[in-house]
Amino acid sequence: MSLFDKCRAFRAYAETVRQAVGDPFYPPVQRYTAEGAVMGNEPRAMFGGNNYLGLARDARVVAAGVQALERYGTSSTGSRSMNGNLALHETLEAELADFFGKPAALVFATGYQTNLGVLSSMCRAQDTVVVDEYVHASLLDGARLSGARVRSFLHSDPRDLARVLEAHSDTAGNLLVVVDGVYSMEGDIAPLPELVAVARRQGATVLVDDAHGAGVLGREGRGTCSLHGVATDVDLITVTFSKAFASVGGAVLGDAEAVDYMRYTARSQLYSAASTPADTAAALAALRIARTEPWRGEHAVAHARRLASGLAGMGYRVVGGATPIRCVRFRDDLQVFKAWRAVMDAGVYTNPVVPPVASPRLRLSCTAAHTEQDLTRALDAFERVAAAFVDPREDER
Repeated sequence: MSLFDKCRAFRAYAETVRQAVGDPFYPPVQRYTAEGAVMGNEPRAMFGGNNYLGLARDARVVAAGVQALERYGTSSTGSRSMNGNLALHETLEAELADFFGKPAALVFATGYQTNLGVLSSMCRAQDTVVVDEYVHASLLDGARLSGARVRSFLHSDPRDLARVLEAHSDTAGNLLVVVDGVYSMEGDIAPLPELVAVARRQGATVLVDDAHGAGVLGREGRGTCSLHGVATDVDLITVTFSKAFASVGGAVLGDAEAVDYMRYTARSQLYSAASTPADTAAALAALRIARTEPWRGEHAVAHARRLASGLAGMGYRVVGGATPIRCVRFRDDLQVFKAWRAVMDAGVYTNPVVPPVASPRLRLSCTAAHTEQDLTRALDAFERVAAAFVDPREDER
């Protein structure tokens, strides 16, 4: 048996898909526009990104990145613990902590590295990390890297969380409950008050990854914890800058002692180059705009609500909550890929999702920058191909 046998098997599968619809992954973007993107030399309405507040091409955010490039150059060429710590990083940390109502924050180069660093540095082999079954891969990887026991509970189910915690309540180590604020492949919001109450009864620490809620939900966009009124009850919050904050990077927010500990022990921080000056400045500019223009998150959610209503009216199976994310379910992988191709050919980009990431679906996300014309264009595209992909018997199964 060869190490590369799995590669050959995957390539055979991928070639079958490519021959049927082209490559649905890694589509090259020639350029982004105010209306969407140019892909395959054709303009597309973009419903695949996570630019929830519509700030990724905002002139103020772009200018901040350009100014940082001119002042600091392209890179610090080192980790933050050595030569790469910029005044910009510390300013962003202070403003993030203030915005989310936590004593301190620590900025990482990516959202993935944030979760990897937090969990691997905070947990040990004797601890138990209890995760929602749908949490992001970075949280699972961080928990596994820590060496702790990793257990899961049924998605957003407080009763099952209680069952798992009770089963491990007599262990010698600590208990950590890990959930997403908003689940990116479902578009639903975690029932944080109920989950936090269960965790507290068992003396567990709580971490909420609010990648898709930060800047969008809650009072003035302060996130899912703010939306549910549990910000002070949640011990650690992680966020990423690649969604609402129009950049690349991430941060953890919590008590000063915990954040200071991670500053000196999180390997994904210590052994990685610092986030670039341009990325950091762009995130800071986007955060400041989000604070002063909270209507942006509300608009993104309203657009998603209209989109979902129109799709459901055509007979599509649509899932999602009061977030900018909606998913259209399909029967199998091939049907997803064919639907993706058909909608793409109609001028609209969506994200195809297949197992093991999630069950077969097209994922759509709305932004504050979408217009009525954009929404109409997306609905028209789905309506044009509905006959091929909507099965009136789906509700009977």
